[in-house]
Amino acid sequence: MKGLYFQQSSTNEEITFVFQERENLPVTEDNYVKLQVKACALSQINTKLLAEMKMEKEFFPVGREVAGIVLDVGSKVSFFQPDDEVVGILPLDSEDPGLCEAVRVHEHYLVHKPEKVTWTEAAGTIRDGLRAYTALHYLSHLSPGKSVLIMDGASTLGTIAIQLAHHRGAKVISTACSLEDKQFLERFRPPIARVIDVSNGKAHVAESCLEETGGLGVDTVLDAGVRLYNKDDEPAEKLQLLPHKHDIITLLGVGGHWVTTEENLQLDPPDSHCLFLKGAAVAFLNDEVWNLSNVQQGKYLLISFFLRPQLDEPIPLYEAKVTMEVVQKNQGRKKQVVHF
Repeated sequence: MKGLYFQQSSTNEEITFVFQERENLPVTEDNYVKLQVKACALSQINTKLLAEMKMEKEFFPVGREVAGIVLDVGSKVSFFQPDDEVVGILPLDSEDPGLCEAVRVHEHYLVHKPEKVTWTEAAGTIRDGLRAYTALHYLSHLSPGKSVLIMDGASTLGTIAIQLAHHRGAKVISTACSLEDKQFLERFRPPIARVIDVSNGKAHVAESCLEETGGLGVDTVLDAGVRLYNKDDEPAEKLQLLPHKHDIITLLGVGGHWVTTEENLQLDPPDSHCLFLKGAAVAFLNDEVWNLSNVQQGKYLLISFFLRPQLDEPIPLYEAKVTMEVVQKNQGRKKQVVHF
């Protein structure tokens, strides 16, 4: 039984993906479930986080968003039984790669897969669905009638965040990084209030948001990264597509919530003072802050209404190595899912 792993060079710069033979899974005990993997979504591996958490090893398993059929359960498992269809996210310290025919996982990392959701859709939705739900529900408490700016709305996270915001009854504004993205966002139903095309570098995000909200500013911002420095200190591609942190603060309304994915966000005293005057809050969306309650929310996400994720065509396992190299370089726009 083969699984996909990654190996990092001694300089911590180059990553190599390799298939390796695995030993048979140990006997399923206690709260663990043996799962036959039917689909596994691919996401970028945060090697910096692994180093900070001292979790580096020679070969690290690849693939964590899995959907499959329960083969066996331990004696203390209470939520599942053999032949159940489930979906979940393997923990960061999992010894098993999701890109393998079978894995062993604690039951608390799984939820039942709704019958009408396909394997590919379940695996491709669960991670970004939880990220979006965490951002809009837990971190910003988005409610009906509120306005939200979702940066890079055509991304895998942005697409699901827009659908969740519409479900909450919020007014959605979004940015597009290309003409193709702009056309995709304009086809959304219900429609997005305003799509701001930032691909040519001429659009002013702050001005557009203030104009759309009658000068009040938006209630919630979910960014896709921000510029922290002056123009001379930022790479050209970042200058063109990302707003400056000052723009975000300007377009934020009174009592607003800024949910950021920028792990190295730096706020100077004047920035903090402006946020203080607005009574605004900044929250960090950390991809790895998973817990039981969040994973269980995945069941709500998949059952209550059908999310339409940005999925590419499913790929077979033998193409996972090449595809993962593309994903790691952040070169793909759609979610890649391996189907077994």
